[in-house]
Amino acid sequence: MRVRQVSKSAEPVSVQLDFDDNRLLPLLYGAHDKHLAQIEQRLDVSLTSRGNQLIISGPAEGAELARRTMLRLYQRVKAGQPVDPGEVDAALRMAVDGDQGPAGDEPTIKTRKKRISARTPMQRRYIEAMQRNELVLGLGPAGTGKTYLAVCFAVEMLITGRVDRLILSRPAVEAGERLGFLPGDMREKVDPYLRPIYDALYDALPADQVMKKLETGEIEIAPLAFMRGRTLANAFVILDEAQNTTPIQMKMFLTRLGENSRMVVTGDLSQVDLPKGVKSGLRDAADTLDGIESVSFIHFTERDVVRHPLVARIVGAYERRSRADTPDGGK
Repeated sequence: MRVRQVSKSAEPVSVQLDFDDNRLLPLLYGAHDKHLAQIEQRLDVSLTSRGNQLIISGPAEGAELARRTMLRLYQRVKAGQPVDPGEVDAALRMAVDGDQGPAGDEPTIKTRKKRISARTPMQRRYIEAMQRNELVLGLGPAGTGKTYLAVCFAVEMLITGRVDRLILSRPAVEAGERLGFLPGDMREKVDPYLRPIYDALYDALPADQVMKKLETGEIEIAPLAFMRGRTLANAFVILDEAQNTTPIQMKMFLTRLGENSRMVVTGDLSQVDLPKGVKSGLRDAADTLDGIESVSFIHFTERDVVRHPLVARIVGAYERRSRADTPDGGK
């Protein structure tokens, strides 16, 4: 791979990339060069392919970002990893946010069905935090991958034998009082509230393996109200939608952590459904645990939303209105 800047003028510039393996270029460029078109539209540059060369033309900043994006994607295809529009978007995000690390150095999650890598710099920090720490709290808006990445990482820990059980919990019903009014057994009672977790499970494991592990107890659905009194050893424990816990519930949950166990707590403090005047247990934990060793906080923002681009704009609009409606500007 060679990089040569053809024009040295401030704007526009022309940058030439020389790829050393032509066979990889169809995967890199996408069908009908759709990946190149995606980069052109995002960065307002022109990408022209000639044999093993790619000419990037346009404003200096956009050309540099396109260069970083193409180099990252090329390292990905050289490593045998797929490139799709989502991965192109991820490489663009990394480039725009100044992350210049090579694609091969990114932390990844390996499950039975796929290999998952970070799509934003904050997702990279999140995966690294889960690899290093016993307790990770992921805070931020919907669509940032908080729950999905936590479940996939937990599956990797389970199938590689680093934990014996995966325990999934969510404060679907306050203190558990309403569970008795729902039909079915315990899992059927809370299943409607755990669909995002199930979606991630089925994305990481074949369906028959998910069902088998649920039957054997390797994967357990544990409503928050029924966690009291347990000590969870050799387990990976996930508490989702934690903004809807009370401080007492959160303390109870966090103190279940046993030997050789890890916890990930996820939630969005902008979507607290607790009664007015009741402090969120997630906010209380964020205030209480800051600075404690082996506890990591990852704060996602609208820039980390990896769903439809409109979702990020919707989240941003609500956050701006919330700040405007708060007397101190949300501080």
